[in-house]
Formats: sequence, C-alpha cells, structure tokens
Amino acid sequence: MITRRLFLQASAGLSLVGRLAAEDLPAPAIRHRAAVIGHTGRGDYGHGLELIFQGRPGIELVAVADPDPAGRQSVGKRIGAPKLYSDFREMLKAERPSLVSVAMRHADQHHAICRAALEAGAHLYVEKPFTCSPDEADDLLALSRRKGLKIAVAHTVRLAPKVLLLRQAIREGRLGDLVELRAYGKQDARAGGEDLMVLGTHLLDLMRLFAGDPVNCSGRVRWQGRSLRPEDRRKVKDDVGWVAGDEVFASFEFPGGVMGSFASHGKLRETVGYWGLELYGSRGVARINSDTTPHVFLRSSTNWTASGREDRWQPLEAGQVKSPPPPALDASGDWLAAVAQDREPECSAVNAAWAVEMVMAVYASALEGGRPVTFPLKSRKHPLSA
Repeated sequence: MITRRLFLQASAGLSLVGRLAAEDLPAPAIRHRAAVIGHTGRGDYGHGLELIFQGRPGIELVAVADPDPAGRQSVGKRIGAPKLYSDFREMLKAERPSLVSVAMRHADQHHAICRAALEAGAHLYVEKPFTCSPDEADDLLALSRRKGLKIAVAHTVRLAPKVLLLRQAIREGRLGDLVELRAYGKQDARAGGEDLMVLGTHLLDLMRLFAGDPVNCSGRVRWQGRSLRPEDRRKVKDDVGWVAGDEVFASFEFPGGVMGSFASHGKLRETVGYWGLELYGSRGVARINSDTTPHVFLRSSTNWTASGREDRWQPLEAGQVKSPPPPALDASGDWLAAVAQDREPECSAVNAAWAVEMVMAVYASALEGGRPVTFPLKSRKHPLSA
C-alpha cells in the first residue's frame, strides 16, 4: 500500500507549479501491477528505467518483456521480475499492468509499444525522446486523454535540485528580465542531427521551461560542408527516427521577444566545453551543465579594460536565494504521485512532445533554406520522411 506518509512526501514539491497542498489530498489506497518493457538486443534500458519500481510501496512488479533471451534473463534477475516475456503484447494481455516503464532508448519503437500499453489501460513512464515525429506524439496524447492515463517522459533535468534552485533564483529576479537562451549540444561523434534529437531534446525542454512555448524557428542544417538535402537522412545506432546533418544551428523566438539558439558542431566541442544551456538576463547570466546530476553556475564579470576582462563561473548555492524551492520528487516519483492525484506529471508527455516538435521545426526550416516556420507545425509528419 502507498502510505499516507509516503504520499505526503511525494506531494511536498507540488507547490512548485501551483498545485493543491498535500495535506488537502487523501492518501490513495491503490495497489498497482507494474511491468517493464525493453529490448536489450538493441541497447540498454535507458538510464535505469528498469529500476523505477524498486522499493515503491503499493507497487507489485509482475513482469519484464524483452525479445532478447539473454537480456531478458539478465534484467529479469536484476529487478526480480517473477515472469519473463519475449513479446510485450503477450505480456500486456496476460498481466494487465496498470503501470509500465517503456525503457528502451530506441524511439522508433515507442509509438507502437506506448499505444499498446495505453490500450491495455497502463500509465506510462517513457525513455526520451518520446516519439520520432509529432504525429506519433499527437496520437499517444489523444489516446491517453481519452482513457484518463498519465504519461511521463524521462526529461529529468527539469526536476534536478539545482535546476529547481535556478528557477527560484529567476523568480526572485536574480537574472533580471530573461533576454536570451543559448543551448549547446554534446557535440561529440554524434554532432549534428543525432545530437539534436538524442541530447538536444533535454535542452529544448529546458528552453520551454524557462521561456514558454516557442513562436517560430529558423534552422540551418549542413552535411559534409553543404546545405541539407532530403536524401541526407539516415538512421543511427540508437534509432530515434530519421536524423540528418553534422552541423545544426537553430534559433527560436519565444513570447516577449526572448530569443533562443541551439548549436551542435564538432568543431565547437573544445571551445564550448560542457553541453548545456546558458540563460542571459538583464542583470545576470546562468549556465546549466547537463549531466546525470546537472550543475548550475552564475557568472560574475569585471568590466572591460585595456588588459581585458575576467569572467568567473561560481556554483549556485541554496544560500543565494531568499526562499529555497520546495522539495521535489525524482521524475518517476513525480509520475507516480501524478497518477495518484490525477494531474499531469512535471515531466509530462505534453512537454516531451514539444521537444520533438522543436526538433522537427529545425529540419522543416532547413529544408526551406532557413525560412522561419511557426508553431504548431502545420505538417505533423517528420520533415525527412517524404
């Protein structure tokens, strides 16, 4: 059973987005059957998505589905799954879980698996990226709404403690008026389109978190020194749908004239350094260095003189805000609380769908010579799919 104490702890961070106080909510008495779906033969189980049900009161792990025999046995043993299935559809039909972790990184499988799990009546926690294209996301969102089911996607950075601290600092005016956002991909061997979809979706999600829904996008994508052509599309090892280009530069306009940019180019790796997001305000600058545990820094600078200028990045600490943000759950814990409270999770599928659409906008604009495209995109198909 989910105890009232656990439930109250789960609800402690909800004032972050203006939700009801935890003490006003009844403690749920629901026992969930949970299952994990992965595909070891095509990669691992995301960032520990097979483990999200471990130690959760009121949740019974009933099965794991994985078409790879060795992986199925290994994962099943590691998480203590009593039943193992090679076919996720068979597992859904036999076990009827109410909670499902869709754990594989390969987003080309997400739409079919998520749709089947939703049809079976399960709430979903999904590895990012959510889907490969907006039309797939539209379909899953519509189905989840019809069935009253909650989907969370593992864009976990938005709930990282340091990011919550930064949100509080911004509310208190630490950066002044937000003017510009600059996002830099990891820019490793995946620089370009793969970086944009695999890691860039984290950063695009953060851009929306701080600046709101984008208004339009202008994109430039290049491949081997020339402008993007439709035939440049390719699939990558972690299949996230069509990707293209080894250079990506994109700009986004947000409400109030706030501008955002995303860059991924292998030649920038040494000069930009850590992948992440910089926020420029009228009174200050902050940087989020993305990782499993993100770090946040504030910049202090001297004035320019004939001898130059000094910039210093210092960690943002709790003592630098007037009112520390309320404690919050990890992303999967927030999802479980959202199921109990019948609300949207913070790392919602709606947010994740926006990140996918922002990626598609970059390609749509690039294929039109950089012409701005507006949101929502008129075509919901992947621009490279034709």
